[in-house]
Amino acid sequence: MMIEVRGLTKRHGEVRPQGDRRPRRGAMFLHCLKAEWIKIRTMRSTVYIVLGTLAIGVGLAALNGTSAGREYATMTAADRAAFDPLATSLRGYLLAQITLGLLGGLAITSEYGARTIVSTLAAVPRRARVLAAKAAVLMAVTLPVGLLVSLSGFLVGQAALAGAGAPHLYLSDPSALRGILGGGLYLMLAGLFGLAIGTVLRSTTATVTTLFGTMLIVQAFAPALPGALGDWVTKYWPPIAGGQIITGHHDPALLAPWAGLAVMASCVAKLLMTAFVAFRKRDA
Repeated sequence: MMIEVRGLTKRHGEVRPQGDRRPRRGAMFLHCLKAEWIKIRTMRSTVYIVLGTLAIGVGLAALNGTSAGREYATMTAADRAAFDPLATSLRGYLLAQITLGLLGGLAITSEYGARTIVSTLAAVPRRARVLAAKAAVLMAVTLPVGLLVSLSGFLVGQAALAGAGAPHLYLSDPSALRGILGGGLYLMLAGLFGLAIGTVLRSTTATVTTLFGTMLIVQAFAPALPGALGDWVTKYWPPIAGGQIITGHHDPALLAPWAGLAVMASCVAKLLMTAFVAFRKRDA
């Protein structure tokens, strides 16, 4: 029922001026999603990053599988017992996490660089809605790409191991399915990690530097850190803990695969909360 009273429209207890065509909240968020999808789809860097990520995953899987397969025949009994076919084929995640993290960073830093962020916030003043739409669209892109990288890397890597006569896995193996699914989820989290860092830093260069530092450099130097510090970083540093999801053999000194991925997800969630606060408080 609708009642008109002196230029006002009343519907179900809500009074608004006649002619008020303000969209509902749901519609506004849908509009944001459509806008952010157009932005990420039309960025030239998106195609290059996606194709480059797939090439990295397949290429490193082939190289690692071939190399490890050849070395297996000369390994000691202890090395053979620790041989991990799953991790060998999915090792490309180390670089794929950087590329998809860069895509997440570019989703926001490209707007700051071109100053289109001003028109974006003028069209949608509610900044939390803008950043939530960016995160949702980014997840819709990075999750399928991450799954495809993990699946293709697994198939190519296991084929290389089988060709060399080394132990290998099949898709029916439980650890294989966990590694592929978990690898895709991890790479999606890497993209959100990049979005959070890019929102806080607002610079593509600074975002790339931070991604390399947190995801590669710390991991490379963690074993060299002294005593308890080195043990803690090796076990709980989010990218290292999350990377356990693509391993087939569990090291008792490290977190279990899904527990490690949970640490990574918790870290990304906290960074996104920080990004939301920074995005809302700072000027464009």
